[in-house]
Amino acid sequence: MWMFSVFSLRNLLVLSVAINVAFVLREVYDAENLSFFGFSMADHKDPMASPSSFATLDGQDRDRVINLDHGDPTMYERFWQEMGDRATIVIPGWQSMSYFSDIGNPCWFLEPEFAKQIVRLHKIVGNAVTDDRQIVVGTGSTQLYQAVLYALAPQDAEEPINVVSAAPYYSSYPAITDCLKSGLYKWGGDACSFNKEGNFIELVTSPNNPDGFSRQFVLNRTGGILVHDLAYYWPQYTPISSPADHNIMLFTVSKSTGHAGMRIGWALVKDKEVAKRMIKYIELNSIGVSKDSQLRAAKVMEVVSDICESETSPNKRESLFEFAYENMAERWKLLREAVKTSGQFSLPDFSPGFCQYLGRVFKPQPAFAWLKCEEPIKDCEEFLRSNKILSRSGIHFGSGAEYVRISLLERDHNYKLFIDRLSKLHVHQS
Repeated sequence: MWMFSVFSLRNLLVLSVAINVAFVLREVYDAENLSFFGFSMADHKDPMASPSSFATLDGQDRDRVINLDHGDPTMYERFWQEMGDRATIVIPGWQSMSYFSDIGNPCWFLEPEFAKQIVRLHKIVGNAVTDDRQIVVGTGSTQLYQAVLYALAPQDAEEPINVVSAAPYYSSYPAITDCLKSGLYKWGGDACSFNKEGNFIELVTSPNNPDGFSRQFVLNRTGGILVHDLAYYWPQYTPISSPADHNIMLFTVSKSTGHAGMRIGWALVKDKEVAKRMIKYIELNSIGVSKDSQLRAAKVMEVVSDICESETSPNKRESLFEFAYENMAERWKLLREAVKTSGQFSLPDFSPGFCQYLGRVFKPQPAFAWLKCEEPIKDCEEFLRSNKILSRSGIHFGSGAEYVRISLLERDHNYKLFIDRLSKLHVHQS
């Protein structure tokens, strides 16, 4: 009996140690994997803090790498946490099993409720004309961009059509355009220096990613086809002066409501034949778009629109756009103060405009900051990296290494850490 008790005790001790070791290893594993994706465990601190009441920085924060290379819109998490279950949906196991959503619609995989909420939200905000347009849904605006190139490129041309955009252009345009080495289209570079004869596609991103300025087309000659990427034409980023009215307009859920993980975007297309060719590309590429994502996106957009239209919301302060506007205003204020304190950087200066939706005059406050390192710093990305701030170099946007793009859409705590660190960077550190 004594031997059995000792044996049991030893086994219990061994089991206890094993369990504790397992927990420790799991924590290390999680931390390493988060670090691999550019995050640390500290990213999850105090998600409910407001921009004006950031958590106090600790010693570990001061040594942590801050990843502002991506435009991951985690700033919006706090708003949707405060919404509770208002945007929650339940999808029964039998629902959304068919490939088809609406066989009477040219875009047969477009969920009718999602289409309804797209039109509703655009009419409320007043940022795009939806009448007499085909709505094409895609797995994010990236797939829609590829679908547009497929639809617009001549099928029987002797050489690929050139795709251009004025620098600084969105850094992913060249890679997405040339990733398949298509015989239909190819990246043609900066529209400002493009001088080749023949047809071309010009991408107009407005507000522009990365510098935040409103854009018009650059090339004005025969053979050009315009595509307008309006992912950031929402009142939290820029004044809505009038509804955009272009032949092809691209939008995405990720930058409007913050739900990047849904991977949902939509195009408003005037020419029905162009829309049909875009739909054919998506059919060939992915046999449609997830119904579950569309239904969730429809619910999220419905909640946004309901609050915007509600007469019981004082000053619309519950509105997603008010929430995001106030956050972006505060973040740009803090950034400009940090840049002034440092004296080592400069930022674009924007002209104010009247926003029809918000009913106020304000300067654009883009989702990204186009930050310039002043002399003697030559490589701004490397300089910031040496100070544990990750950014994206201007060379990826068709500009110089003295520029970087900084995401302003991070969680509150991470953004405060970035501001604190940036304000302390001075010329002697270069």
